[in-house]
Amino acid sequence: MNPKNNLILLLGYFLVLIAVSFLTSRRTKSTSFYLGDRKSPWLLVSIGMIGASLSGVTYLSVPGWVSSIQFKYVQMILGYLVGYAIIALLLLPIYYKHQLTSIYTYLEQRFGKNAYYMGSTYFMISRTIGASFRLFLVANVLHLAIFSSFGLPFPFTVALTLLLIFTYSFVGGIKTIVYTDVMQTIFMLLAVLVSIYYLASALHIPWLSIPKSILESPYGEIFDWDWKSSEFFPKSFLGGVFIAVVMTGLDQDMMQKNLSINTLEKAQKNMFTQIPLFFFANLIFLVLGFLLVLYKKNIGFDTQSLETSDDLFSLFALQHKNWIIASTFFIGLIAAAYSSADSAITALTTSFCVDFLGFERYRETNKVTRRWVHFGFSAVIFFVIILFKQLNNDAVIKQLFTAVGFTYGPLLGAFAFGIFTQKKIYDPFIWHVSIIAIALTVLYHFFMPKLIIGYQAGFEILIFNGMYTYIGLLLLSRYERRRKNKEVISN
Repeated sequence: MNPKNNLILLLGYFLVLIAVSFLTSRRTKSTSFYLGDRKSPWLLVSIGMIGASLSGVTYLSVPGWVSSIQFKYVQMILGYLVGYAIIALLLLPIYYKHQLTSIYTYLEQRFGKNAYYMGSTYFMISRTIGASFRLFLVANVLHLAIFSSFGLPFPFTVALTLLLIFTYSFVGGIKTIVYTDVMQTIFMLLAVLVSIYYLASALHIPWLSIPKSILESPYGEIFDWDWKSSEFFPKSFLGGVFIAVVMTGLDQDMMQKNLSINTLEKAQKNMFTQIPLFFFANLIFLVLGFLLVLYKKNIGFDTQSLETSDDLFSLFALQHKNWIIASTFFIGLIAAAYSSADSAITALTTSFCVDFLGFERYRETNKVTRRWVHFGFSAVIFFVIILFKQLNNDAVIKQLFTAVGFTYGPLLGAFAFGIFTQKKIYDPFIWHVSIIAIALTVLYHFFMPKLIIGYQAGFEILIFNGMYTYIGLLLLSRYERRRKNKEVISN
C-alpha cells in the first residue's frame, strides 16, 4: 500500500473514534470516567473486552507462532476458558458485594493500607509493561507502513499514536472505551476473516476442509506431553487458567469494564459470553497462521526482511497487491493498537487517582488533576516503548507472559490468601514478602533449566510466584497472631 493511503486510513479511523468519543462523553459527570455511571450494556462490554484481551500481540504474534509451536497455543486457550469461569463465580461477587471502583480496595479492607498500595503498584507496573509491549509491536508496523517513508523517526510514530489515543479517551474515560472497543474488536476480527478468505481461496482449500487440512499437516499438533518442554500441556493449561485470572480478574483494566455494568448477574453473563467468543477469536488467528505458513511455502512472498515470526502477517498483508487485503489488515492493526492501549491508560489513571490520590468522592475539582495523570501515563508508556525498542530480541508474546509471571504473582497470592482464609497479617511486611516471591520466581525461571538438564521453565512461573506470596503471607499471619498475643499479655 501507498504510505499516503495508509495515512488517510489512519486519520479517517481516528475521526470516527473522535465522533464516538463526542457522542458518549456528552452530559457526563466526573464519575463517568471511572465506571461509566454503571450503565454499560453487558453485551457491548463483552464484545469490547475480546478486543482488549487480544490486542496487537495476538493480532501479529499468534499467526506467526504457528510456524514454531503449531496449534499448541490451544492448550493455553482452554486454560483461559476455565479462568473466565473462576472470575465470574468467585471474583465478581466479591467486587460487587463491596461496590469497588478500584479492585485493590479489597486488599485494604482485608489486610490494610500496605497491601492496598502493593496491589495497585504491581498492577500499574504490570499494565504499563504489558501495554507498552503490545503497542510496541503495532507501532513497528505503523512506522513501516507510513512514517518511515516520510523520513520520520520511530519515536514520532509512538508519540503520535499515544497522542491520538489520549485525545479521544481523556474526556469520556471508560464510558467512551466501552463503545470504541466494540468497534475495534469488529474491525480486528473482520481483517482476520478477510485474510483467511483470501488465503484459503489462493490455496484452493474449501472453508469446510480447513480443519481437515490442519489436522493432516505437521502444524496441527495441539497437545504437548513432553515434560521438559515449555509447552508441556499441564504447564500450558494451568498457566492459561492463572494468566486469565490475573490478567483479567485481578487487573483493574479489564475489571473496570466489568464493574461499569450495573448488576452482578449481567457482569457474570458478560464473562460467560466471553468464553465462546474468546475461543472462536483465538482459533481464527491460529487458522490464519496455518494458512500463512502454507501460502509462504506453496506460493511465496518476500520474507527477506522477516526478523521474527511476529512479522509474518504484516509482511504478507503490506506487500500484497490486493488493496482489500492490505486495507483491512491496516485498519485491523490500528484497532488492535488502540483497543488495548486506550483502556490500559484509562485504567492506570483510575488506579492512580483512586488508590494514591484518594479521589474517593470524584469531585469536579479533581478533573484537571485526573487529566494530567492521564497524560502522564501516556508519557510513561512512550518512554517504555522506546526502551523496549532497544531491548527486543524475542517473540513479543513470550516476553509479555514472562513479565506477567513476575509482576502479577504477588497479586495472585494476596487475593487468594484474602479469599480462602480469614487470617490477618502484619501488613507492613507484605512488601518484603512480594519482593522475595518475585526474586524466588526469577531464580526459578533462569536457573531451573540448569538444575534439571533439558527442562524449560514455562508459564507455570505465575503459579509459583503466587504460591511463594501465599506462603509468605501465611508466615506473616503467624507473626501477627504472636504479636497480638504479646500485646494482650503486656496489657
